[in-house]
Amino acid sequence: MKNAKFILDCAKRVLRAEAEAVSALADRLNPSFVTACELILACQGRVIVLGIGKSGHIAKKIAATMASTGTPAFFVHPSEAAHGDLGMITRCDVVLALSNSGESDEVIALLPSLKRLGIPLIAMTGNEQSTLSKQANVHLDSGVAQEACPLNLAPTASTTAALALGDALAVALLEARGFQTEDFALSHPGGSLGRRLLVLVRDLMHTGDALPVVRQDVLLRDALLEISKKGMGMTAVVDTAGQLLGIFTDGDLRRALDQGVDVRDTPVSTVMTLAPATIESHKLAAEAVQQMDARRVNGLLVLEVGILVGAINMHDLLRARVV
Repeated sequence: MKNAKFILDCAKRVLRAEAEAVSALADRLNPSFVTACELILACQGRVIVLGIGKSGHIAKKIAATMASTGTPAFFVHPSEAAHGDLGMITRCDVVLALSNSGESDEVIALLPSLKRLGIPLIAMTGNEQSTLSKQANVHLDSGVAQEACPLNLAPTASTTAALALGDALAVALLEARGFQTEDFALSHPGGSLGRRLLVLVRDLMHTGDALPVVRQDVLLRDALLEISKKGMGMTAVVDTAGQLLGIFTDGDLRRALDQGVDVRDTPVSTVMTLAPATIESHKLAAEAVQQMDARRVNGLLVLEVGILVGAINMHDLLRARVV
């Protein structure tokens, strides 16, 4: 087995070769890139991304990146397209075809059908003189001087370059569309970003019978029963009109007992905390996390137009995986 220095040197050569291949793309970008973006922005359908072999794997990633950043797109396998999946492509679509050589048989075989449909074709190849490049409406040059593979055979630098060029295309389209963080979240409702940007306080708060709340004239012992019954470690305190006056927590109880307060004849209003931490129900759950962290509390009372409507604590946010 080769020694450690040999292995590390090999890895460094590969990384440098691929970094140089990607860097060279920036210097070769030309108006064709803009034309490709304009074709996609004007598209009334989807971007159909094609590729076979290693280019197929890159094509899948490009389609996924576009779809999640505001450009409807999906991958179609060229071989499957020749056996029926071509029906997934409509006249309203744009095709982005990847092939480093520009001569992949499975992709070339689809060109007559795509031409009959009159679909704009964007080719991403490493050979501007290839069949695919010449048949395309727009050619994006993803060529590299050589592969990172020492045999100059295994697709390495070329696939990295194609992937980076696809990312450049997706991000340029994202910015041209004015795609925002909130739009990204809508495409990722199951991810942590989606939860942080889509889940509201009202979606998680305790309401109705589950909301711990007592009137200001209630004795401390009855407030303790409410806390135990609702299991949130606190209770809101309101006046006869339902306006929020304060909060009584486990911490308030400890302090009251230290002072020798008798729970049997002490009104909760005399030992409650005034000006409790609150949040509006329409706020993002992520904002509730920020407030709890800033105020060093484990729960917030929830208001709507100044009226108490719910309560939320850190356990609720953890269960919803907002934290």
